[in-house]
Amino acid sequence: MEAGSAVGARSTWAPAVRNRDRGQDRALPRRVRCRAAAMPPSVRTVSIPFADLKERGRDLSGKIEEGLGPDGLGIISISDVPDFPALRRTLLRLAPRVANLPEDVKKELEDPDSRYPSYCRRNIWPADHLPELEIAFKALGKLMLEVGLMLARHCDLYVMQHGVGPYDGESLEQTISRSRCHKGRLLYYFPRQFSTQKEGGDSVSSWCGWHTDHGSLTGLTCGLFMKNSAEVPCPDSAAGLYIRTRDNRVVKVTFGEDELAYQIGETTEILSRGRLCATPHCVQAPSTENASNVERSTFAMFMQPDWNETLKFPSEIPYHQELIPPNGALTFGEYSERLVNKYYQGKT
Repeated sequence: MEAGSAVGARSTWAPAVRNRDRGQDRALPRRVRCRAAAMPPSVRTVSIPFADLKERGRDLSGKIEEGLGPDGLGIISISDVPDFPALRRTLLRLAPRVANLPEDVKKELEDPDSRYPSYCRRNIWPADHLPELEIAFKALGKLMLEVGLMLARHCDLYVMQHGVGPYDGESLEQTISRSRCHKGRLLYYFPRQFSTQKEGGDSVSSWCGWHTDHGSLTGLTCGLFMKNSAEVPCPDSAAGLYIRTRDNRVVKVTFGEDELAYQIGETTEILSRGRLCATPHCVQAPSTENASNVERSTFAMFMQPDWNETLKFPSEIPYHQELIPPNGALTFGEYSERLVNKYYQGKT
């Protein structure tokens, strides 16, 4: 994270408080650079009504291809999800309260060993200081996982009907449903103290640097902005989520605050042989005159294979081939650890 920090979860549901300079829970980056000379164009996500999504036999392949296929943005949104708006607001309004807990309390929530096999580690909650956090966190996370499973089924149908046949191994829906290592993260971006950014900086990634999620599917809420403990509209139309498209353009991506968005992870792109596509993305902080002291909260649900799930990597997908053994198989835990070593320790 740049110019901010995050409060998040390391294991299935657990929250954790990150140090600003630790950065261990960031998704693994493709090394992308973009200098924003002018504001990139704004693009609305492809949206699917929840009523259509929950119909298992409905043909949504056109929407799936438009949003998540080879020429898509790698993101799609789901509208009219029952109970989502209230659950989103309840949890996101707790993020500043977690960030402002006493330092000794936040220290108790830290777990320095939260890396693979971090998926096995116990949950840590501020039960004595903010007991409502666990309830709100689990309620929103459960809903986002359930909706993600519905979307995964339609992704599987698209891959099988319009792609290259079935996956090697389990389908996306099966992989997600049997996994025990999904991670929910309540993310809090500290207020910027200065309203302007330096000339020539990589301002489009000023709040969260460029990266590509390496799991299966990431659920994402629209950010909630607050100033002096009151909810406010986003103070800068240029702030928000940016994506680098397949043809190397940068666009600002928008979806409604009452919609759930889902992004494809790199593991799904590899196992679907490129029919479902992950894209690099980042978050830009607001930088207008009235943006000082505005904070942002959001929630992400990272759905991914179980740590001991064996993945078969097709040779025609060129990503990270130096990490893959001759038989083309690794567990997701082994793959994750090798990616961490590649990006953060400079070794394979």
